[in-house]
Amino acid sequence: MVSIAVLLLIAALLAKPVGLYIAKAFDYSPTGVDKAFGWIEKPLLWLSGIKNNDQNWKQYVLSLIGVNVFMIIIVYAIFRLQHLLPLNPSGILAMEPTLAFNTAISFMANTNLQHYSGESGLSYLSQMIAIVFLMFTAPATTFAAAIAIIRGLAGKPLGNFFIDLVRANTRVLLPIAFVTALIFIAQGVPQTLEPTVVATTLEGAEQSIARGPVASFLSIKELGNNGGGFFGVNSAHPFENPNVLSNMLQMLLMLLVTTSLPFVYGKMVGNKKQGNVLFAAMGIMFVIMLTFSLLSENAGNPVLNALGMDSSQGSMEGKEARFGVAQSSVYSIVTTAAETGAVNTMHDTLTPIGGMLTLTNMMLNTIYGGIGAGFINVLMYAIIAVFLAGLMVGRTPEFLGKKIESREMKLIAITLLVHPILILVPTAIAVTLYPETISNGGFHGLTQVMYEFTSSAANNGSGFEGLGDNTPFWNISTGIVMFLGRYFSLVTLLAVAGSLLAKKAVPESSGTFRTDNWLFATLFIGTAVIVGALTFFPALVLGPIAEQLTLKP
Repeated sequence: MVSIAVLLLIAALLAKPVGLYIAKAFDYSPTGVDKAFGWIEKPLLWLSGIKNNDQNWKQYVLSLIGVNVFMIIIVYAIFRLQHLLPLNPSGILAMEPTLAFNTAISFMANTNLQHYSGESGLSYLSQMIAIVFLMFTAPATTFAAAIAIIRGLAGKPLGNFFIDLVRANTRVLLPIAFVTALIFIAQGVPQTLEPTVVATTLEGAEQSIARGPVASFLSIKELGNNGGGFFGVNSAHPFENPNVLSNMLQMLLMLLVTTSLPFVYGKMVGNKKQGNVLFAAMGIMFVIMLTFSLLSENAGNPVLNALGMDSSQGSMEGKEARFGVAQSSVYSIVTTAAETGAVNTMHDTLTPIGGMLTLTNMMLNTIYGGIGAGFINVLMYAIIAVFLAGLMVGRTPEFLGKKIESREMKLIAITLLVHPILILVPTAIAVTLYPETISNGGFHGLTQVMYEFTSSAANNGSGFEGLGDNTPFWNISTGIVMFLGRYFSLVTLLAVAGSLLAKKAVPESSGTFRTDNWLFATLFIGTAVIVGALTFFPALVLGPIAEQLTLKP
Protein backbone atom coordinates (compact mmCIF):
# COMPACT_ATOMS: atom_id res chain seq x y z
CA MET A 1 0.00 0.00 0.00
CA VAL A 2 2.90 2.35 0.76
CA SER A 3 4.46 1.71 -2.66
CA ILE A 4 1.12 2.39 -4.36
CA ALA A 5 0.74 5.66 -2.45
CA VAL A 6 4.30 6.67 -3.42
CA LEU A 7 3.59 5.87 -7.08
CA LEU A 8 0.41 7.98 -7.16
CA LEU A 9 2.11 10.84 -5.31
CA ILE A 10 5.04 10.94 -7.74
CA ALA A 11 2.66 10.80 -10.73
CA ALA A 12 0.59 13.67 -9.29
CA LEU A 13 3.67 15.80 -8.55
CA LEU A 14 5.12 15.32 -12.04
CA ALA A 15 1.87 15.98 -13.91
CA LYS A 16 1.86 19.78 -13.75
CA PRO A 17 5.54 20.51 -14.56
CA VAL A 18 5.47 17.99 -17.43
CA GLY A 19 2.24 19.58 -18.70
CA LEU A 20 3.68 23.09 -18.62
CA TYR A 21 6.78 21.86 -20.47
CA ILE A 22 4.66 20.19 -23.17
CA ALA A 23 2.54 23.32 -23.61
CA LYS A 24 5.71 25.32 -24.13
CA ALA A 25 7.16 22.73 -26.50
CA PHE A 26 4.09 22.89 -28.75
CA ASP A 27 3.93 26.67 -28.80
CA TYR A 28 5.09 27.71 -32.26
CA SER A 29 6.53 30.91 -30.86
CA PRO A 30 10.17 30.84 -29.67
CA THR A 31 10.63 29.01 -26.38
CA GLY A 32 13.44 28.16 -24.02
CA VAL A 33 13.61 24.56 -25.26
CA ASP A 34 14.04 25.34 -28.96
CA LYS A 35 17.85 25.41 -28.84
CA ALA A 36 18.03 21.98 -27.25
CA PHE A 37 15.97 20.33 -30.01
CA GLY A 38 16.35 22.59 -33.03
CA TRP A 39 19.45 20.75 -34.26
CA ILE A 40 17.29 17.60 -34.64
CA GLU A 41 14.08 19.17 -35.92
CA LYS A 42 15.41 21.64 -38.50
CA PRO A 43 17.27 19.07 -40.65
CA LEU A 44 14.30 16.67 -40.49
CA LEU A 45 11.82 19.33 -41.55
CA TRP A 46 14.19 20.68 -44.23
CA LEU A 47 14.84 17.23 -45.73
CA SER A 48 11.10 16.53 -45.74
CA GLY A 49 10.28 19.83 -47.41
CA ILE A 50 7.83 20.70 -44.63
CA LYS A 51 6.94 24.37 -44.32
CA ASN A 52 5.78 26.02 -41.13
CA ASN A 53 2.32 26.79 -42.47
CA ASP A 54 -0.93 26.24 -40.58
CA GLN A 55 -3.48 23.71 -41.84
CA ASN A 56 -7.26 23.75 -41.58
CA TRP A 57 -8.94 20.74 -40.00
CA LYS A 58 -9.47 18.94 -43.31
CA GLN A 59 -5.82 19.32 -44.32
CA TYR A 60 -4.75 18.20 -40.85
CA VAL A 61 -6.95 15.07 -41.06
CA LEU A 62 -5.79 14.17 -44.59
CA SER A 63 -2.15 14.54 -43.56
CA LEU A 64 -2.67 12.42 -40.45
CA ILE A 65 -4.53 9.57 -42.14
CA GLY A 66 -2.33 9.61 -45.24
CA VAL A 67 0.90 9.29 -43.26
CA ASN A 68 -0.55 6.60 -41.00
CA VAL A 69 -1.89 4.47 -43.86
CA PHE A 70 1.48 4.71 -45.63
CA MET A 71 3.22 3.49 -42.46
CA ILE A 72 0.78 0.57 -42.16
CA ILE A 73 1.63 -0.54 -45.71
CA ILE A 74 5.40 -0.33 -45.12
CA VAL A 75 5.24 -2.25 -41.85
CA TYR A 76 2.94 -4.89 -43.33
CA ALA A 77 5.55 -5.50 -46.03
CA ILE A 78 8.29 -5.90 -43.39
CA PHE A 79 6.24 -8.52 -41.52
CA ARG A 80 5.57 -10.47 -44.71
CA LEU A 81 9.23 -10.38 -45.79
CA GLN A 82 10.99 -10.74 -42.43
CA HIS A 83 12.27 -14.24 -43.32
CA LEU A 84 14.25 -12.67 -46.18
CA LEU A 85 15.51 -9.65 -44.23
CA PRO A 86 18.57 -9.40 -41.94
CA LEU A 87 18.66 -9.45 -38.11
CA ASN A 88 16.73 -12.69 -37.88
CA PRO A 89 19.16 -14.97 -35.98
CA SER A 90 16.36 -17.29 -34.83
CA GLY A 91 15.12 -17.86 -38.40
CA ILE A 92 11.55 -16.68 -37.76
CA LEU A 93 9.27 -17.17 -40.76
CA ALA A 94 7.10 -14.59 -42.52
CA MET A 95 3.86 -13.60 -40.82
CA GLU A 96 0.62 -15.07 -42.15
CA PRO A 97 -1.22 -12.39 -44.24
CA THR A 98 -4.22 -11.78 -41.95
CA LEU A 99 -1.95 -11.75 -38.88
CA ALA A 100 0.38 -9.24 -40.56
CA PHE A 101 -2.68 -7.11 -41.44
CA ASN A 102 -3.86 -7.21 -37.83
CA THR A 103 -0.43 -6.49 -36.33
CA ALA A 104 0.39 -3.58 -38.66
CA ILE A 105 -2.93 -1.86 -37.88
CA SER A 106 -2.67 -2.75 -34.20
CA PHE A 107 0.66 -0.98 -33.65
CA MET A 108 -0.18 1.97 -35.91
CA ALA A 109 -3.45 2.39 -34.00
CA ASN A 110 -1.48 2.51 -30.72
CA THR A 111 -3.39 -0.64 -29.65
CA ASN A 112 -0.64 -3.29 -29.72
CA LEU A 113 -3.12 -6.14 -29.61
CA GLN A 114 -0.99 -9.22 -30.21
CA HIS A 115 -2.35 -12.37 -31.82
CA TYR A 116 1.18 -13.76 -31.88
CA SER A 117 3.73 -14.59 -29.18
CA GLY A 118 6.24 -11.74 -29.06
CA GLU A 119 9.53 -13.60 -28.96
CA SER A 120 8.57 -16.22 -31.56
CA GLY A 121 6.49 -14.14 -33.97
CA LEU A 122 8.88 -11.38 -35.02
CA SER A 123 12.55 -11.06 -35.97
CA TYR A 124 14.80 -8.50 -34.27
CA LEU A 125 14.55 -6.29 -37.35
CA SER A 126 10.74 -6.43 -37.25
CA GLN A 127 10.79 -5.60 -33.54
CA MET A 128 13.09 -2.59 -34.00
CA ILE A 129 12.33 -1.21 -37.49
CA ALA A 130 8.60 -1.91 -37.54
CA ILE A 131 7.27 -2.28 -34.00
CA VAL A 132 9.43 0.26 -32.12
CA PHE A 133 9.10 2.70 -35.03
CA LEU A 134 5.31 2.56 -34.75
CA MET A 135 5.54 2.78 -30.96
CA PHE A 136 6.92 6.28 -31.47
CA THR A 137 4.86 7.45 -34.44
CA ALA A 138 1.49 6.06 -33.24
CA PRO A 139 1.34 7.97 -29.92
CA ALA A 140 2.91 11.01 -31.61
CA THR A 141 -0.01 10.99 -34.05
CA THR A 142 -2.73 11.30 -31.41
CA PHE A 143 -0.51 13.57 -29.34
CA ALA A 144 -0.42 15.92 -32.33
CA ALA A 145 -4.18 15.60 -32.88
CA ALA A 146 -4.93 16.41 -29.22
CA ILE A 147 -2.70 19.50 -29.36
CA ALA A 148 -4.43 20.63 -32.58
CA ILE A 149 -7.88 20.21 -31.00
CA ILE A 150 -6.79 22.17 -27.91
CA ARG A 151 -5.49 24.95 -30.17
CA GLY A 152 -8.82 25.04 -32.00
CA LEU A 153 -10.78 25.25 -28.74
CA ALA A 154 -8.48 28.06 -27.64
CA GLY A 155 -9.29 30.03 -30.81
CA LYS A 156 -5.82 29.51 -32.33
CA PRO A 157 -4.87 27.96 -35.70
CA LEU A 158 -4.71 24.15 -35.54
CA GLY A 159 -1.07 24.09 -36.59
CA ASN A 160 0.73 21.71 -38.94
CA PHE A 161 0.44 17.93 -38.48
CA PHE A 162 3.93 17.16 -39.79
CA ILE A 163 5.60 19.64 -37.44
CA ASP A 164 3.53 18.44 -34.49
CA LEU A 165 4.42 14.80 -35.29
CA VAL A 166 8.12 15.62 -35.31
CA ARG A 167 7.92 17.69 -32.13
CA ALA A 168 6.01 14.99 -30.26
CA ASN A 169 8.91 12.63 -30.93
CA THR A 170 11.91 14.92 -30.57
CA ARG A 171 10.73 16.94 -27.56
CA VAL A 172 8.81 14.38 -25.51
CA LEU A 173 8.99 10.72 -26.51
CA LEU A 174 12.60 10.22 -27.64
CA PRO A 175 14.38 12.03 -24.75
CA ILE A 176 12.35 10.34 -22.00
CA ALA A 177 12.42 6.91 -23.67
CA PHE A 178 16.22 7.09 -24.10
CA VAL A 179 16.84 7.85 -20.43
CA THR A 180 14.37 5.30 -19.09
CA ALA A 181 15.75 2.59 -21.40
CA LEU A 182 19.12 3.03 -19.66
CA ILE A 183 17.39 2.72 -16.28
CA PHE A 184 15.70 -0.51 -17.38
CA ILE A 185 19.06 -1.89 -18.53
CA ALA A 186 20.46 -1.08 -15.09
CA GLN A 187 17.57 -3.06 -13.58
CA GLY A 188 18.47 -6.14 -15.61
CA VAL A 189 16.35 -5.82 -18.76
CA PRO A 190 18.28 -7.26 -21.77
CA GLN A 191 19.45 -5.07 -24.67
CA THR A 192 21.25 -7.24 -27.19
CA LEU A 193 21.17 -8.48 -30.77
CA GLU A 194 22.52 -11.90 -29.80
CA PRO A 195 20.26 -14.87 -30.64
CA THR A 196 18.24 -17.04 -28.28
CA VAL A 197 20.39 -18.83 -25.69
CA VAL A 198 20.17 -22.61 -25.46
CA ALA A 199 20.94 -23.66 -21.88
CA THR A 200 21.17 -27.04 -20.19
CA THR A 201 19.07 -27.38 -17.04
CA LEU A 202 20.10 -29.26 -13.87
CA GLU A 203 18.03 -32.19 -15.10
CA GLY A 204 20.02 -32.26 -18.35
CA ALA A 205 17.25 -30.96 -20.60
CA GLU A 206 17.76 -28.18 -23.13
CA GLN A 207 15.99 -24.86 -22.56
CA SER A 208 15.70 -22.00 -25.07
CA ILE A 209 15.95 -18.57 -23.41
CA ALA A 210 14.73 -15.72 -25.62
CA ARG A 211 16.34 -12.31 -25.39
CA GLY A 212 16.88 -9.30 -27.64
CA PRO A 213 16.71 -5.47 -27.69
CA VAL A 214 14.13 -5.43 -24.90
CA ALA A 215 15.01 -2.29 -22.89
CA SER A 216 14.61 0.13 -25.81
CA PHE A 217 11.32 -1.61 -26.64
CA LEU A 218 10.07 -1.46 -23.05
CA SER A 219 10.65 2.25 -22.42
CA ILE A 220 8.58 3.49 -25.37
CA LYS A 221 6.07 0.68 -24.86
CA GLU A 222 5.05 2.24 -21.54
CA LEU A 223 5.74 5.93 -22.19
CA GLY A 224 3.81 5.91 -25.47
CA ASN A 225 0.89 3.96 -23.95
CA ASN A 226 1.56 1.20 -26.48
CA GLY A 227 1.58 -1.92 -24.31
CA GLY A 228 2.71 -4.67 -26.67
CA GLY A 229 5.11 -7.19 -25.16
CA PHE A 230 8.52 -8.15 -26.51
CA PHE A 231 7.73 -11.50 -24.89
CA GLY A 232 4.43 -13.32 -25.13
CA VAL A 233 3.58 -12.88 -21.45
CA ASN A 234 4.35 -9.15 -21.60
CA SER A 235 5.43 -7.50 -18.33
CA ALA A 236 4.89 -10.70 -16.37
CA HIS A 237 8.17 -11.92 -17.92
CA PRO A 238 11.22 -11.41 -15.63
CA PHE A 239 13.30 -10.08 -18.56
CA GLU A 240 10.65 -7.47 -19.34
CA ASN A 241 9.85 -6.62 -15.71
CA PRO A 242 12.61 -7.84 -13.37
CA ASN A 243 11.57 -6.40 -10.02
CA VAL A 244 9.26 -4.11 -8.07
CA LEU A 245 11.27 -1.00 -9.02
CA SER A 246 10.94 -1.72 -12.75
CA ASN A 247 7.25 -2.46 -12.16
CA MET A 248 6.69 0.95 -10.53
CA LEU A 249 8.69 2.74 -13.23
CA GLN A 250 6.52 1.13 -15.90
CA MET A 251 3.34 2.36 -14.23
CA LEU A 252 4.82 5.83 -13.77
CA LEU A 253 5.70 5.99 -17.47
CA MET A 254 2.15 4.98 -18.40
CA LEU A 255 0.77 7.87 -16.36
CA LEU A 256 3.46 10.47 -17.07
CA VAL A 257 2.15 12.17 -20.21
CA THR A 258 -1.52 11.26 -19.84
CA THR A 259 -1.85 12.93 -16.43
CA SER A 260 -0.08 16.03 -17.72
CA LEU A 261 -2.48 16.73 -20.60
CA PRO A 262 -5.13 18.53 -18.47
CA PHE A 263 -2.42 21.03 -17.51
CA VAL A 264 -1.35 21.35 -21.15
CA TYR A 265 -4.97 22.16 -21.95
CA GLY A 266 -5.32 24.68 -19.12
CA LYS A 267 -2.15 26.49 -20.15
CA MET A 268 -2.95 26.60 -23.87
CA VAL A 269 -6.55 27.80 -23.49
CA GLY A 270 -5.50 30.44 -20.97
CA ASN A 271 -7.51 29.05 -18.05
CA LYS A 272 -5.38 26.91 -15.75
CA LYS A 273 -8.33 26.28 -13.42
CA GLN A 274 -10.09 24.31 -16.16
CA GLY A 275 -7.08 22.03 -16.44
CA ASN A 276 -6.99 21.59 -12.67
CA VAL A 277 -10.68 20.66 -12.59
CA LEU A 278 -10.36 18.04 -15.34
CA PHE A 279 -7.26 16.57 -13.68
CA ALA A 280 -9.10 16.33 -10.35
CA ALA A 281 -12.24 14.83 -11.92
CA MET A 282 -10.27 12.12 -13.71
CA GLY A 283 -8.23 11.52 -10.56
CA ILE A 284 -11.39 10.89 -8.54
CA MET A 285 -12.64 8.33 -11.07
CA PHE A 286 -9.21 6.67 -11.15
CA VAL A 287 -9.01 6.34 -7.36
CA ILE A 288 -12.55 4.88 -7.19
CA MET A 289 -11.66 2.24 -9.82
CA LEU A 290 -8.39 1.42 -8.06
CA THR A 291 -10.05 1.11 -4.64
CA PHE A 292 -12.71 -1.32 -5.84
CA SER A 293 -10.14 -3.36 -7.73
CA LEU A 294 -7.94 -3.71 -4.64
CA LEU A 295 -10.93 -4.64 -2.49
CA SER A 296 -12.15 -7.24 -4.98
CA GLU A 297 -8.80 -8.90 -5.64
CA ASN A 298 -7.81 -8.92 -1.96
CA ALA A 299 -11.14 -10.45 -0.92
CA GLY A 300 -10.20 -13.75 -2.52
CA ASN A 301 -12.33 -16.29 -4.35
CA PRO A 302 -15.21 -17.89 -2.40
CA VAL A 303 -15.19 -20.91 -4.70
CA LEU A 304 -11.55 -21.66 -3.91
CA ASN A 305 -12.23 -21.22 -0.21
CA ALA A 306 -15.10 -23.71 -0.43
CA LEU A 307 -12.73 -26.23 -2.05
CA GLY A 308 -10.35 -25.92 0.87
CA MET A 309 -7.90 -23.63 -0.97
CA ASP A 310 -7.25 -20.58 1.20
CA SER A 311 -7.57 -17.34 -0.77
CA SER A 312 -8.28 -15.13 2.22
CA GLN A 313 -5.13 -13.13 1.45
CA GLY A 314 -6.32 -12.42 -2.06
CA SER A 315 -6.61 -14.32 -5.29
CA MET A 316 -3.11 -15.17 -6.57
CA GLU A 317 -4.40 -17.05 -9.61
CA GLY A 318 -2.68 -15.70 -12.72
CA LYS A 319 -0.52 -13.26 -10.74
CA GLU A 320 3.24 -13.03 -10.45
CA ALA A 321 4.56 -13.97 -7.00
CA ARG A 322 7.13 -11.16 -7.39
CA PHE A 323 4.37 -8.54 -7.37
CA GLY A 324 1.50 -10.09 -5.45
CA VAL A 325 -2.14 -9.11 -5.43
CA ALA A 326 -1.83 -5.37 -4.73
CA GLN A 327 0.79 -4.53 -7.37
CA SER A 328 -1.07 -6.67 -9.90
CA SER A 329 -4.37 -4.92 -9.19
CA VAL A 330 -2.96 -1.42 -9.47
CA TYR A 331 -1.12 -2.36 -12.69
CA SER A 332 -4.36 -3.65 -14.24
CA ILE A 333 -6.14 -0.38 -13.44
CA VAL A 334 -3.26 1.85 -14.58
CA THR A 335 -2.80 0.01 -17.88
CA THR A 336 -6.50 0.16 -18.82
CA ALA A 337 -7.06 3.70 -17.51
CA ALA A 338 -4.00 4.93 -19.45
CA GLU A 339 -4.98 2.97 -22.59
CA THR A 340 -1.67 1.13 -22.55
CA GLY A 341 -2.51 -2.58 -22.54
CA ALA A 342 0.68 -3.84 -20.91
CA VAL A 343 0.01 -6.52 -18.28
CA ASN A 344 1.92 -7.99 -15.37
CA THR A 345 -0.89 -10.41 -14.58
CA MET A 346 -3.34 -12.33 -16.74
CA HIS A 347 -6.56 -10.30 -16.81
CA ASP A 348 -8.55 -13.43 -17.61
CA THR A 349 -7.87 -14.60 -14.05
CA LEU A 350 -9.04 -11.43 -12.31
CA THR A 351 -12.13 -11.69 -10.14
CA PRO A 352 -15.35 -10.82 -12.02
CA ILE A 353 -15.42 -7.36 -10.43
CA GLY A 354 -11.71 -6.81 -11.08
CA GLY A 355 -12.19 -7.77 -14.72
CA MET A 356 -15.27 -5.56 -15.01
CA LEU A 357 -13.33 -2.54 -13.76
CA THR A 358 -10.66 -2.98 -16.44
CA LEU A 359 -13.46 -3.29 -19.00
CA THR A 360 -15.16 -0.17 -17.65
CA ASN A 361 -11.96 1.86 -17.91
CA MET A 362 -11.80 1.05 -21.62
CA MET A 363 -15.50 1.52 -22.25
CA LEU A 364 -15.51 4.99 -20.68
CA ASN A 365 -12.09 5.79 -22.18
CA THR A 366 -11.95 9.04 -20.20
CA ILE A 367 -9.95 8.18 -17.06
CA TYR A 368 -6.77 9.91 -18.26
CA GLY A 369 -6.66 7.67 -21.36
CA GLY A 370 -3.74 7.23 -23.74
CA ILE A 371 -1.49 9.93 -25.11
CA GLY A 372 -3.85 12.32 -26.85
CA ALA A 373 -6.70 9.96 -27.72
CA GLY A 374 -7.98 9.63 -24.16
CA PHE A 375 -7.85 13.36 -23.52
CA ILE A 376 -9.71 14.00 -26.78
CA ASN A 377 -12.52 11.87 -25.32
CA VAL A 378 -12.32 13.86 -22.09
CA LEU A 379 -12.87 17.08 -24.03
CA MET A 380 -15.81 15.44 -25.81
CA TYR A 381 -17.48 14.59 -22.50
CA ALA A 382 -16.72 18.09 -21.21
CA ILE A 383 -18.60 19.57 -24.19
CA ILE A 384 -21.48 17.14 -23.59
CA ALA A 385 -21.61 18.22 -19.93
CA VAL A 386 -21.75 21.89 -20.96
CA PHE A 387 -24.46 21.10 -23.52
CA LEU A 388 -26.59 19.31 -20.91
CA ALA A 389 -26.14 22.19 -18.48
CA GLY A 390 -27.29 24.61 -21.17
CA LEU A 391 -30.39 22.53 -21.87
CA MET A 392 -31.29 22.47 -18.18
CA VAL A 393 -31.30 26.26 -17.91
CA GLY A 394 -32.76 26.91 -21.38
CA ARG A 395 -29.67 28.68 -22.71
CA THR A 396 -27.46 28.04 -25.76
CA PRO A 397 -24.41 26.29 -24.24
CA GLU A 398 -21.00 27.91 -24.49
CA PHE A 399 -17.59 26.31 -24.16
CA LEU A 400 -14.46 28.47 -23.95
CA GLY A 401 -16.42 31.41 -25.29
CA LYS A 402 -17.85 29.60 -28.33
CA LYS A 403 -21.48 28.53 -28.76
CA ILE A 404 -22.06 24.76 -28.95
CA GLU A 405 -24.68 24.27 -31.65
CA SER A 406 -26.23 21.47 -33.69
CA ARG A 407 -23.25 20.83 -35.99
CA GLU A 408 -20.89 20.15 -33.10
CA MET A 409 -23.39 18.03 -31.18
CA LYS A 410 -24.24 15.91 -34.23
CA LEU A 411 -20.56 15.10 -34.71
CA ILE A 412 -20.19 14.25 -31.02
CA ALA A 413 -23.36 12.14 -30.98
CA ILE A 414 -22.08 10.09 -33.94
CA THR A 415 -18.74 9.62 -32.18
CA LEU A 416 -20.51 8.42 -29.04
CA LEU A 417 -22.51 5.86 -31.02
CA VAL A 418 -19.58 4.43 -32.98
CA HIS A 419 -17.66 3.27 -29.88
CA PRO A 420 -20.37 0.88 -28.53
CA ILE A 421 -21.24 -0.28 -32.05
CA LEU A 422 -17.63 -1.31 -32.62
CA ILE A 423 -17.74 -3.33 -29.39
CA LEU A 424 -21.21 -4.85 -29.14
CA VAL A 425 -21.97 -5.78 -32.76
CA PRO A 426 -18.75 -7.77 -33.37
CA THR A 427 -19.16 -9.40 -29.92
CA ALA A 428 -22.60 -10.68 -30.92
CA ILE A 429 -21.24 -11.97 -34.24
CA ALA A 430 -18.30 -13.75 -32.61
CA VAL A 431 -20.41 -15.40 -29.90
CA THR A 432 -22.95 -16.57 -32.48
CA LEU A 433 -20.72 -17.72 -35.34
CA TYR A 434 -17.37 -18.63 -33.75
CA PRO A 435 -18.07 -20.21 -30.33
CA GLU A 436 -15.29 -22.77 -30.85
CA THR A 437 -12.65 -20.02 -30.44
CA ILE A 438 -13.95 -19.11 -26.95
CA SER A 439 -12.04 -21.00 -24.25
CA ASN A 440 -14.48 -20.21 -21.44
CA GLY A 441 -18.15 -21.04 -21.15
CA GLY A 442 -21.09 -19.08 -19.79
CA PHE A 443 -20.82 -15.55 -18.52
CA HIS A 444 -17.01 -15.53 -18.47
CA GLY A 445 -16.92 -16.53 -22.13
CA LEU A 446 -19.06 -13.54 -23.07
CA THR A 447 -16.76 -11.27 -21.06
CA GLN A 448 -13.75 -12.79 -22.80
CA VAL A 449 -15.11 -11.92 -26.25
CA MET A 450 -16.41 -8.49 -25.21
CA TYR A 451 -13.04 -7.67 -23.66
CA GLU A 452 -11.25 -8.42 -26.96
CA PHE A 453 -13.39 -5.99 -28.95
CA THR A 454 -13.47 -3.38 -26.17
CA SER A 455 -9.69 -3.47 -26.01
CA SER A 456 -9.55 -3.11 -29.80
CA ALA A 457 -12.04 -0.22 -30.02
CA ALA A 458 -10.43 1.65 -27.11
CA ASN A 459 -6.93 1.10 -28.56
CA ASN A 460 -5.80 -0.63 -25.37
CA GLY A 461 -4.54 -4.02 -26.55
CA SER A 462 -4.74 -6.11 -23.38
CA GLY A 463 -6.83 -9.26 -23.52
CA PHE A 464 -8.59 -12.02 -21.62
CA GLU A 465 -6.02 -14.52 -22.83
CA GLY A 466 -7.05 -18.00 -23.83
CA LEU A 467 -9.18 -16.79 -26.71
CA GLY A 468 -8.38 -18.56 -29.98
CA ASP A 469 -7.79 -15.25 -31.72
CA ASN A 470 -5.11 -16.03 -34.33
CA THR A 471 -7.64 -16.92 -37.03
CA PRO A 472 -8.74 -14.99 -40.14
CA PHE A 473 -12.00 -13.90 -38.47
CA TRP A 474 -10.39 -12.51 -35.34
CA ASN A 475 -7.42 -10.97 -37.19
CA ILE A 476 -9.60 -9.19 -39.75
CA SER A 477 -12.47 -8.19 -37.44
CA THR A 478 -10.28 -6.75 -34.68
CA GLY A 479 -8.09 -5.08 -37.31
CA ILE A 480 -11.11 -3.24 -38.71
CA VAL A 481 -12.36 -2.35 -35.21
CA MET A 482 -8.92 -1.00 -34.23
CA PHE A 483 -8.68 1.15 -37.36
CA LEU A 484 -12.17 2.64 -37.02
CA GLY A 485 -11.87 3.00 -33.24
CA ARG A 486 -8.67 4.95 -33.71
CA TYR A 487 -9.38 7.28 -36.60
CA PHE A 488 -13.12 7.93 -36.56
CA SER A 489 -13.06 9.97 -33.35
CA LEU A 490 -9.90 11.84 -34.45
CA VAL A 491 -11.66 12.98 -37.62
CA THR A 492 -14.94 14.00 -35.99
CA LEU A 493 -13.37 15.85 -33.08
CA LEU A 494 -10.88 17.66 -35.29
CA ALA A 495 -13.96 18.71 -37.27
CA VAL A 496 -15.54 19.98 -34.03
CA ALA A 497 -12.38 21.95 -33.22
CA GLY A 498 -12.35 23.41 -36.74
CA SER A 499 -16.01 24.38 -36.46
CA LEU A 500 -15.52 26.13 -33.12
CA LEU A 501 -12.39 27.86 -34.39
CA ALA A 502 -14.42 29.46 -37.19
CA LYS A 503 -16.95 30.94 -34.73
CA LYS A 504 -16.74 34.33 -33.13
CA ALA A 505 -16.08 34.43 -29.40
CA VAL A 506 -19.07 35.22 -27.18
CA PRO A 507 -18.39 37.55 -24.23
CA GLU A 508 -18.83 35.88 -20.84
CA SER A 509 -21.99 36.93 -19.00
CA SER A 510 -23.74 36.18 -15.73
CA GLY A 511 -25.57 33.32 -17.44
CA THR A 512 -22.40 31.60 -18.68
CA PHE A 513 -21.91 28.15 -17.16
CA ARG A 514 -18.44 28.09 -15.62
CA THR A 515 -16.22 25.12 -16.43
CA ASP A 516 -13.51 25.74 -13.84
CA ASN A 517 -15.23 24.80 -10.57
CA TRP A 518 -16.37 21.73 -8.65
CA LEU A 519 -19.91 21.96 -9.99
CA PHE A 520 -18.58 21.36 -13.48
CA ALA A 521 -16.29 18.58 -12.22
CA THR A 522 -19.30 16.83 -10.68
CA LEU A 523 -21.35 17.26 -13.85
CA PHE A 524 -18.44 15.96 -15.96
CA ILE A 525 -18.09 12.80 -13.85
CA GLY A 526 -21.84 12.25 -13.86
CA THR A 527 -22.03 12.66 -17.63
CA ALA A 528 -19.23 10.16 -18.29
CA VAL A 529 -20.66 7.59 -15.88
CA ILE A 530 -24.30 7.94 -16.95
CA VAL A 531 -23.57 7.84 -20.68
CA GLY A 532 -21.27 4.84 -20.16
CA ALA A 533 -23.78 3.08 -17.91
CA LEU A 534 -26.68 3.55 -20.29
CA THR A 535 -24.58 2.21 -23.15
CA PHE A 536 -22.76 -0.75 -21.64
CA PHE A 537 -24.58 -1.74 -18.43
CA PRO A 538 -26.80 -4.40 -20.07
CA ALA A 539 -23.75 -6.10 -21.57
CA LEU A 540 -21.89 -5.95 -18.26
CA VAL A 541 -24.91 -7.50 -16.52
CA LEU A 542 -24.76 -10.47 -18.89
CA GLY A 543 -21.02 -10.85 -18.39
CA PRO A 544 -18.98 -10.02 -15.26
CA ILE A 545 -21.89 -8.98 -13.02
CA ALA A 546 -23.77 -12.22 -13.67
CA GLU A 547 -20.55 -14.16 -13.11
CA GLN A 548 -19.99 -12.45 -9.76
CA LEU A 549 -23.54 -13.24 -8.65
CA THR A 550 -23.08 -16.93 -9.48
CA LEU A 551 -19.98 -17.30 -7.31
CA LYS A 552 -21.05 -19.29 -4.28
CA PRO A 553 -18.95 -20.19 -1.24
